[in-house]
Amino acid sequence: MSRAYSVLVDREAVALPIWGEAQVGLEWFSLRMSPVYWGIGVPKGHGEPVVVVPGFMGSDLYLREMHGWLKRIGYTPFYSGIGVNADCPDILMKKLEETIERAWQETGKRVHLVGHSLGGMLARSAAVDNPEHVASVISLGSPFRGVRAHPAVIQMSDMVRDRVKRERPDGTHSDCFTGYCGCDFVSGLQDLFPATVKQTAVYTKADGIVHWETCVTGDPEIDVEVLGSHTGLAFNPFVYQLIATRLVR
Repeated sequence: MSRAYSVLVDREAVALPIWGEAQVGLEWFSLRMSPVYWGIGVPKGHGEPVVVVPGFMGSDLYLREMHGWLKRIGYTPFYSGIGVNADCPDILMKKLEETIERAWQETGKRVHLVGHSLGGMLARSAAVDNPEHVASVISLGSPFRGVRAHPAVIQMSDMVRDRVKRERPDGTHSDCFTGYCGCDFVSGLQDLFPATVKQTAVYTKADGIVHWETCVTGDPEIDVEVLGSHTGLAFNPFVYQLIATRLVR
C-alpha cells in the first residue's frame, strides 16, 4: 500500500548518542570477517542492476565494499555518479536519475536502489519520479519522515546550504535543506510512494546522527531494526544479509 509522509518544514537538533559512531571501525572489521561478505549463505542475484547511493558529506568511495560485494553475489552494481553528497539535493537527485536511466538501458531490467542516510532519501524521491525504472528502494538510516538530527549535522547542513546560496545567487535554491523548498526532491518525499516499487527501511535505535523514528514507515513488513551505528549501516554484516534477502524478493 502506498503512503505519503510529511517532511518537517523546520529541522530540529536533538541530543543523540553520537559517541556510538566510533564503533564503525569494529563494524567494518566484523563485515570482513563475516561469511556474508564473501557471498557464503546469501541468496544470489542474476545480473539485476543495483545503484548504491552515499550519505550526506560522503561519496561513492566509501561504498566500494558494498559495490564489490554486490558484484560477488551476482548483481550488476553501479555507483551513484552524484559526486560528493554536499550540494542541493534536487541537483544530486537529477544526477542519480541519470545513473538509474543508464543502468536500466544497459541491463534492460528495473533498477534496485540502496541508499545510506541522505542517499536513501534521494533514492526514495527518485523512485517516485521513475517508478517504471525502479524495482525497489532499500534505505539505511534515512530520515525521510523529517530531519531530526544531531546538532553537528544540522550545523554542517547549514554550511552546505549557505555555500549553495553563494554559488547559485538566482534565489532558486534559497530554501535548500528545508521543507519549504518546492523542488522535485522534496515533492517526491511528500508524494505517495509507488505501490509497484518494493521498499525496505533499515534503522538502528543506537543511531547517533539522526533520530531513528524519522527513518521508518510504521509498516513492520517494511521497517527492519538492526544493531549498530548510523555510519556503520554501510558496513554492517546483518544489513548485508538483509539486502541480499530483500533484493531477491
